[in-house]
Amino acid sequence: MKKFLYSLALACAVLSSCDIEPLYIESDLRWKKYEPQTLQPTHTIRELSQMYQPGKPFVVNRDLIVGGQVVSTDQPGNFYKSLFLQDETGGLELKIGRNGLYNDYKQGQWVYVNCRDLSIGMYGYKTGSYGGSGMVQIGFSDPTGEYETSYIESPLLVNTRIIRGEQGTMPEPVAVESSGQLPKSSDSQATHSLLGRLVTLRGLYYAKETFVLLYLDSTKDKKLYTNRVFLSDTNGATGDDKTHGITTWAMSKSKMTEYLCAGLWDDCKVGSGSTFTGQTLADFRGDGSYPGVEKAAYSVSQYFTMGQTSIQVRTSGFCKFADLEMPADVLSGRRALDMTGVLTIYQGSLQLVVNSQDDWRYSDTGKKLYER
Repeated sequence: MKKFLYSLALACAVLSSCDIEPLYIESDLRWKKYEPQTLQPTHTIRELSQMYQPGKPFVVNRDLIVGGQVVSTDQPGNFYKSLFLQDETGGLELKIGRNGLYNDYKQGQWVYVNCRDLSIGMYGYKTGSYGGSGMVQIGFSDPTGEYETSYIESPLLVNTRIIRGEQGTMPEPVAVESSGQLPKSSDSQATHSLLGRLVTLRGLYYAKETFVLLYLDSTKDKKLYTNRVFLSDTNGATGDDKTHGITTWAMSKSKMTEYLCAGLWDDCKVGSGSTFTGQTLADFRGDGSYPGVEKAAYSVSQYFTMGQTSIQVRTSGFCKFADLEMPADVLSGRRALDMTGVLTIYQGSLQLVVNSQDDWRYSDTGKKLYER
């Protein structure tokens, strides 16, 4: 028996020392050997976007290829299970149901998508006078019907439909100097080339306004008005200050708890739209720990202005820089910022999502807000 075990160990050592091509599990992208490929797109991103009609997502039943360079990264955590591709006509979101996408899809890398069997839909479209366009996306059909696209989670589809190309140079962001260059509420990637692309918005001033949607219990229906609290300009805000005391870009669980227990949101009513329960967050104070309010990380929209146009800087509560304090001279409106990120639109409102904390700079000096 000892001789057998010794022989087996020796054989394994010999094999491990040989230059033998390793085995790859084709169903798992992480173990599939990466060989850059170049595909010829059949459509530009704008042409694909023009195929979509609002409220009518569709599954592609033929070989339809788009390509672009990756301009987002989920490494710091501000993008989640998706990446943005851009070509010369615009950009769009590719929804892949995996974390750590930055390991396989580098910024600047060319990626090609054969949309056969995938779904083309829009996120954030809303009808009515207070609505507007959203973002065209590539994903998979949502079996629940709640969204027009879901994440592409099948390893087979990921491996055969999303093709990694050569590593290129990260595209230079488009400089936006005035509000006249920005998309309107009715624009989408079908009509405006800046949406979904990497841009630098210059000369943004803080509008002293934030927006956050809180849930009393995330395990319950998140659409129930009895489970919602909007920290908005019309709920709990006073005077010209509509920040609700939030001075960070977003809120981790600990930061949210700190804000909540300080009583900053006690005047905010429970409910949504014009339907409220008659309660405020002060009714949940208890012993001062607000036991009836779930403590969790939350995304925050911090509002800035370019001329007369409002832009939400949307930051995830799970990203590494969520709790960074905004400088006092920015909060007071004394100094403007230049911000680089992916420009999107949600219900007709413009949003910017930055990749990292290095994407905020003072307009007058070009100096980073946060030195590492």
